[in-house]
Amino acid sequence: MKLEDVEGIGRKRRLEIKDSWMKQKSVHNIMLFLHQHGISSSRALRIHKTYGDEALSVLTSNPYRLAQDIHGIGFKTADDIAYQMGIAEFAPERLRAGLLHVLETAASNGHCCLPESQVLLKTAQLLEGAETLLPEQIEVLITTSEMERHLLDGQPVLYQPHLRAAEQSILQNIRALVASAPDYPAMDFDEVIRWAAEKTGKSLAESQQRAVIAALQNRCLIITGGPGVGKTTILHTILTILRSKEIKVVLAAPTGRAAKRLNESTGLEAKTLHRLLEYQGIGTWGRNRARPLVGDLFVVDECSMIDTPLMAQFLAALPEGAMLLLVGDADQLPSVGPGMVLYDLIRSGKVPCVHLTEIFRQAATSRIIISAHEINRGQMPELKPSRDSDFFFLEALTPEDISSTIVDLAQRRLPQRYQLDPVKDIQVLTPMNRHLLGTRALNEALQAALNPPSEMKYEIDRFGLTFRVGDKVIQTHNNYDKDVFNGDLGHIVSIETEPLKVSVRFDGDRLIDYEPGELDELQLAYAMTIHKSQGSEFPCVIIPISTQHYVLLERSLIYTAITRAKKLVILVGDPKALTLAITKQESRKRWTGLAL
Repeated sequence: MKLEDVEGIGRKRRLEIKDSWMKQKSVHNIMLFLHQHGISSSRALRIHKTYGDEALSVLTSNPYRLAQDIHGIGFKTADDIAYQMGIAEFAPERLRAGLLHVLETAASNGHCCLPESQVLLKTAQLLEGAETLLPEQIEVLITTSEMERHLLDGQPVLYQPHLRAAEQSILQNIRALVASAPDYPAMDFDEVIRWAAEKTGKSLAESQQRAVIAALQNRCLIITGGPGVGKTTILHTILTILRSKEIKVVLAAPTGRAAKRLNESTGLEAKTLHRLLEYQGIGTWGRNRARPLVGDLFVVDECSMIDTPLMAQFLAALPEGAMLLLVGDADQLPSVGPGMVLYDLIRSGKVPCVHLTEIFRQAATSRIIISAHEINRGQMPELKPSRDSDFFFLEALTPEDISSTIVDLAQRRLPQRYQLDPVKDIQVLTPMNRHLLGTRALNEALQAALNPPSEMKYEIDRFGLTFRVGDKVIQTHNNYDKDVFNGDLGHIVSIETEPLKVSVRFDGDRLIDYEPGELDELQLAYAMTIHKSQGSEFPCVIIPISTQHYVLLERSLIYTAITRAKKLVILVGDPKALTLAITKQESRKRWTGLAL
């Protein structure tokens, strides 16, 4: 009450100060508790933000909840806290947390489920024992609906319930779509195709005409094929015909860059699926079965990138009577998230599908296109250099030689020979983040060559990275408040120090400001992973090919990287590593139950 004796502080202000003090005391207690158990202050703040005043109770009763509830705190961190708190090595809560961690790790590696035998084996390896105790805890998790058991190809598999529900939702909605005819006006197909050719100035080959007719005959259709087979021309024709019939068309793609490309190729507005579905964070969506989308025909491009939960959300939000056209290259890498939806829908044979294989006109003269199709068939492309080619292989056998060759290409040789901007036009794509040929090491080398330190350039060090004005950067998380998304590329245009603020100009001339606590959303982007490049195109792509990437080298990876280039591809590395990649097809080995 003594605060009220201070001039200007009344009862309301006193209560606010008291409330603030109590919160600070609560945070202090948690931080003190965690500090005693070897946990950092930043994690203590996140724990308090998640659980509030219940934080200490959660920590003392079951610290393994942290791994389930808080992004960025995994099983190992929770296990360390549990160990510090004296929880027994094979306590039931530790066994259950280990089982759930194995399924979560499988999902992060693209699987929707795992055979029960694999779950038992991997959990026993994680916990270094407890093989005989785990089956009982699986039954507990099934009873509490934290895990589900189903049969897949005759063997029991275990699911996280939300992934099983997502697969079932996709199946239900796809079956409904393919079961009925589209609600389009009656039309003479030959006549409307001729009319569209006059309108667009692009006449179609016979195989392309069949694809257009299939789109007009089916309520749900997949159009798939590699580069140069005319997917864009076909889509433009379909949209020209249907928009003339007053069909409301809605265009979407999985990423911002893919949506931008769809907009550029059609001249129509295209949104990311998250924006279309009005994503509000933490699993909340503005558009759903209760509040469906508005439109007649929904066209989604780059569908190979769509994971199981996102496809389930999208299909559930389609309005009654909607038509659906899914476009994508099923031979590219599957989604980063769990599942391989496009591939599974095509493989089922139950969804009408047009598979384009004929390479058209100008594309037939491109070594990029020809090489991509050869690699996709498991064949080694022609590596002999040709001066006027758009596809080159430069041999370099050691990681050091590969790295120095890449830097020399980006800094000197390609800008001189092709008048390419080394930062804007050239993109290095690599299979992984670690090692000498991973994104981190290559970004450091390329930054030093293309944007070296200078007294005229501000720079800051954060999270082990140096950011300078002029650096090429990539957004690594969806940030809906800032309207910037995972995979968006930009350039740092200014760095202010007091207070710290980094301004980045992204595609579309969007200027986004970052405060200190937000800089972990940015990474250097002179080099990026091939997975991150999906849905994007670049004038020139350089790809390191090394046995250092042995674990990740496989056909879909190289195929996806090559097809990101519009004008020029240079592979740098070991021919043996390229042979290994072309003969291996690991990305299709995912455990999914999406069978119609």
